[in-house]
Amino acid sequence: MKEYKLLSWPELGPSFDKVVFRRMLSDLSHRHLTYVELVKGSGLRRQEVRAFLDALLAQSLLEERECTRDFSPVTGLFESFTQSPDWLRRALSLTTTR
Repeated sequence: MKEYKLLSWPELGPSFDKVVFRRMLSDLSHRHLTYVELVKGSGLRRQEVRAFLDALLAQSLLEERECTRDFSPVTGLFESFTQSPDWLRRALSLTTTR
């Protein structure tokens, strides 16, 4: 699995001139993200994210590397729980302690 990180901020064309694409650029400028993480985080369809990544790669604006993180089902479940909103964490911990 590959991870991507933004190397330089691009001018967005009309097809990508939406807030969600700017948000993805912001996320990519801070850390390496996988395609799956971008799809989940953006709420866009897979083909829209793929087209966006392809456009950035064509302009040599992304660093691409092999993912070194472990994505086992248990790790993924724990990671999604720790990143969930505070109210959800509290609600889940209340139901498990009773």
